[in-house]
Amino acid sequence: MTDIFKSKRVIFPKGYQKKFIIKSKNKLNFTWNQMAKNLNISTRNLIDWKNEKISMSFNALKILCKKTKIKMPKNIKIKEPFWYTKKAGKIGGIKVYKKYEIIGGDPQKRKEMWYKWWLKEGRYKNSIINTLPIKKPAKNKDLAELIGIILGDGGVTKYQLIITLNIKEDKEYANFVAKLIKKLFNVFPKIYPSPKKSVNNIVVSRVELVKFLTSVGIVVGNKVKQKVNIPIWIKKNKLFLISCLRGLIDTDGCIFIHSYKINNKVYYYKKLAFSNKSKPLIKTVYNSFKKLGLNPRITKDGKDVRIENKTDIEKYFKIIGSHNLRHLKKRYK
Repeated sequence: MTDIFKSKRVIFPKGYQKKFIIKSKNKLNFTWNQMAKNLNISTRNLIDWKNEKISMSFNALKILCKKTKIKMPKNIKIKEPFWYTKKAGKIGGIKVYKKYEIIGGDPQKRKEMWYKWWLKEGRYKNSIINTLPIKKPAKNKDLAELIGIILGDGGVTKYQLIITLNIKEDKEYANFVAKLIKKLFNVFPKIYPSPKKSVNNIVVSRVELVKFLTSVGIVVGNKVKQKVNIPIWIKKNKLFLISCLRGLIDTDGCIFIHSYKINNKVYYYKKLAFSNKSKPLIKTVYNSFKKLGLNPRITKDGKDVRIENKTDIEKYFKIIGSHNLRHLKKRYK
């Protein structure tokens, strides 16, 4: 169990915990990320402390007092770990006894089960139930690029945005995507590595974010069954369309080397392929490439759009470009 749960908790009078944390941050001249890293906690947890949604740990209080040379506050109470579960348990126990006239179960087992629930589900409850606010950006190039990323390797549920990228090849790109989300919505996405599946999952658990994304053309649930496509507001604006295509190709596209032999001499040249199972999306990407002066083709199975001409490949990178280092490396390879 992590120190955040083992540590005693500090109970401040209302409003004082927020003042203490902000004062400490200003003294240290840290960003929220830097401060959280120094305390060995998540940024989300630190923000919850600052907003007084949960009480901060006594260990963190001691660290901040030492680093900032702020005196230990006198108007605080120190509580043992899980003090709140004991209080809630007492109330619940009385109700159970009144109903069943018996109290049973292993307290340690209940604590372990609670902790498992917290890791799997509980820590997301604030963002799901309380519908925490987000910054709602205007329709712009950054938002159009994120829409392309979501249409490519993303998905939306009722409560979450999840973008799945290759853990090795897209390592730098995952950081770019996380920063893009932060810039657009002022929320801190979490990156959860899944080495067994060789992916990084970029996750944001915000109902308000899901509502906003659906309002600008993203669907909740299975993208293929719902035949997703680029939203009309993006299609109507050339700059938005270019950004959206960049997001699509950076996620669901690839640059590969094609080889052929003439008179026993082997020649190599690059091709670009965009793959997707949504037929409307494939058709839109094809038409968009043509509109931008490229010469694409759709493969016989209808699942790929290809750019195969060497001049067109260079033209693609000049007009649309890429934020994915994996593609940029292959461009010059």
